[in-house]
Amino acid sequence: MQVIEHIAQMTALMEQGEICRPIGFVPTMGYLHQGHLSLVHRARQECRTVVVSIFVNPTQFGVNEDFDSYPRDLSRDLEMLEPMGVDIVFCPPVREMYPDGYQTFVDVEQLAQILCGARRPGHFRGVTTVVLKLVNIVKADLMYMGEKDFQQCVVLETMLRELNQACRIIRCPIVREADGLAMSSRNVYLSPEDRQKASCLHQAIQLAQRLCRDGKDKADEVIPVLTELILSRGGQIDYIAIVDHVSLQPVDVVDTRSRLLLAVRFGKTRLIDNGAIA
Repeated sequence: MQVIEHIAQMTALMEQGEICRPIGFVPTMGYLHQGHLSLVHRARQECRTVVVSIFVNPTQFGVNEDFDSYPRDLSRDLEMLEPMGVDIVFCPPVREMYPDGYQTFVDVEQLAQILCGARRPGHFRGVTTVVLKLVNIVKADLMYMGEKDFQQCVVLETMLRELNQACRIIRCPIVREADGLAMSSRNVYLSPEDRQKASCLHQAIQLAQRLCRDGKDKADEVIPVLTELILSRGGQIDYIAIVDHVSLQPVDVVDTRSRLLLAVRFGKTRLIDNGAIA
């Protein structure tokens, strides 16, 4: 497993022509968990070369968000990746990804302005910019991403398609803890009490599925019930939305194209989750 820290090193390696394709790429911000490792495992099964990036991207964090406190432990991450058969770990410094005077950004206008984009202005501009830079640097053919960040998947698929990039996203299922909480690096922020409360996110998805099976398929019937559940468990709701899985626009009636998206705070920690409910 090669650990590469500089863009010039990565570029030189790719230009040597000795890297076997397809190249499977797993972009991460580090502090890895089993969800990340499931993406690496899938990439290893399907690709000749596997590249993992570890880069805490400052441009996707807003004012007063957790960039400085975001969990980091590169040694731990490398130990976890070593037995997974990863070929290259790319962990560039911020000063190389965004040198002094940097001013070029990628913006997917409509999809990036709603849901999480409305609550975190500039977030997706930072995500799309860094992902496009990374895809170009590592020459990725396939990029493996978890569906926990559902809006992010849709935004990045749109960006790659509309900018005529050959790289294709492979969506992978959400990996959950035993009580259903979606795995996330930010889960470490939760107090024991808030960690227990946060399991209500998956319970809300399951409840929505049951309601739809019982014939309550209108969004204005489902959302109030989920709201009551989450509030009763101490969650502070950022949004609950039932949307079309492609356009991310709200729907009135739930069908197989619908997706339930949740963003809820427990204490100071903002968590997201989602699921198909019909």
